[in-house]
Amino acid sequence: MKPVLELLKNRNSTVFQVSPSVTVFEALKLLANYGVGALTVMENGKLAGIVSERDYTRKVALMGKNSKETTVADIMTRDVITVTPNTGTHACMALMSQKKIRHLPVLDGAEVVGLISIRDLMDDIIADQEQTISQLTSYINS
Repeated sequence: MKPVLELLKNRNSTVFQVSPSVTVFEALKLLANYGVGALTVMENGKLAGIVSERDYTRKVALMGKNSKETTVADIMTRDVITVTPNTGTHACMALMSQKKIRHLPVLDGAEVVGLISIRDLMDDIIADQEQTISQLTSYINS
């Protein structure tokens, strides 16, 4: 079980963020431009929430709201579940499964140092399993 810090080292460490006062439409454009499913919501340099495609579909589209008039503050998840850089990847997977969430901000103190997705964790698990299979195959064939 490796710490989340290892996942962050192996990929782009940019944490895409948005202000709570931005319209949902602007946030959707950012999600599309960055090719991500969630953005951290930052206010005065601190994590105020997270906004995801899921928030949009459930709190705007299905509720008949207008994304050009609704702000991120109106739909963001405020009680954000976070992890630290030392949290293990298996613990993150268990937390995501238990809480039915797809993204976890990584905080070092009060600073957001990353955002990991369930896809990041799945890719890591698959890579670990492929390495184990390769090592076992090599051992068997030697």
